[in-house]
Amino acid sequence: MHRTTPRRLSALALVPLGALALAACAGPGSDGAASSAAPSAASSSAEAPAATEEQARTPRIAVTYDGGVRVLDAMTLEEVGDLEVDGFTRLNPAGDGRHLLVSTTGGFRVLDAGTWAEAHGDHAHYWTSAPALLDVTYAAEEPGHAVHHAGRTALFADGTGEVTVLDPAHVAEPADAVVDRLTLPAAHHGVAVPLSDDTMVVSEGTADARTGIRVLDADGAEVAASDQCPGVHGEAVAAEEAVVIGCEDGALVYAGGTITKVQAPDAYGRIGNQAGSEASPVVLGDYKTDPEAELERPTRVSLVDTRDASLTLVDLPSSYTFRSLARGEDGEALVLGTDGQLHVIDPEAGTLVRSIPVIDAWEEPLEWQEPRPAVLTLDGSVYVTDPATQSVHAVDVESGEVWKSAQLDVTPNEISGVTGDVAAEHGHEHDHEHEHEHAEGEHAEGEHDHAE
Repeated sequence: MHRTTPRRLSALALVPLGALALAACAGPGSDGAASSAAPSAASSSAEAPAATEEQARTPRIAVTYDGGVRVLDAMTLEEVGDLEVDGFTRLNPAGDGRHLLVSTTGGFRVLDAGTWAEAHGDHAHYWTSAPALLDVTYAAEEPGHAVHHAGRTALFADGTGEVTVLDPAHVAEPADAVVDRLTLPAAHHGVAVPLSDDTMVVSEGTADARTGIRVLDADGAEVAASDQCPGVHGEAVAAEEAVVIGCEDGALVYAGGTITKVQAPDAYGRIGNQAGSEASPVVLGDYKTDPEAELERPTRVSLVDTRDASLTLVDLPSSYTFRSLARGEDGEALVLGTDGQLHVIDPEAGTLVRSIPVIDAWEEPLEWQEPRPAVLTLDGSVYVTDPATQSVHAVDVESGEVWKSAQLDVTPNEISGVTGDVAAEHGHEHDHEHEHEHAEGEHAEGEHDHAE
């Protein structure tokens, strides 16, 4: 297999990175057979689950709970796997339509959702197997954002400022997966966004303050930069590969080689969680205005138009949280409100189109790690979790119908999913809690981002 030469690092832009620690062992390959790549001495082989050929793609969703990850068939909502994981767990799409990355102690561990496709000329064959946690972990001290774009997935280690870039087609084979790695000048809760021209947008900051972004070329040289983004947090990619980065006073847009400031109408107008769509030039974001609030419950969302760097605020009939934002198949802006409704916004007009009742009204918990309803768009449907009733619901946005519901015997927290297709995933939704904001003298609920 071909491994891309890692980015040549500029002495001014970056600091050399030490050896990347990987734990690797056998896991199901794309053909359902076991694969291994440079296993460590502590690794042990495991037989891959048996594969079954299916008539069509089989999307699957995964929900975390206290003690593990439950994997469900996205069409029937029936359980297909229950995987034990210790501690608080976060999920991120790996980008290959099959695997998820589990943020856990020590790094990003690979979860095989057990659904994939193999291309054969003008058609594909579809397979499923039992989901499995692989003995493959991409080491990261305080694993943070995992961003998939342009056929690459960038993993950010908040504890060191290290960025590891993967080819998701080989995510289960670490010897072939790592195509780029770099270390930023200081550790911080940051983000890296790989682009199709081999440039990369990276956050700039320290453990005490995040101030802006830089754009690095394939050699690690800086080609653009801005320090006009206090409290950098969250990212999304829109149509024409425009990147939006959230700030405490608006946002930054990087498009066409230029960084443009989007100024919020309030002195403190924080955008920290965004949802983008390749079908729309407009990025959906949250919007908060009270820097002193222990827990602000906003009732407005932001729409950043990347064509002219303009900002529109939309009033909603209820508050929402960092796990409430998503984009529909046609680029609709979706917000799951605390009134239990899925609010559908026309991003071009900046207006609320309709509200779809899905679950009962709910209240956001004070601690960001505590379960709260979450929303996921996958394969044309929208999935909503309800911790209060231990349930998950599938919604058709066009018809407004809740077309499937399932009862769980665990309390769902985060949700993610895979398409089971040949092509890489295309979503750019990142919820961003675990912001460490209290340590930074702020009082918002700690935004992080992976799924957020």
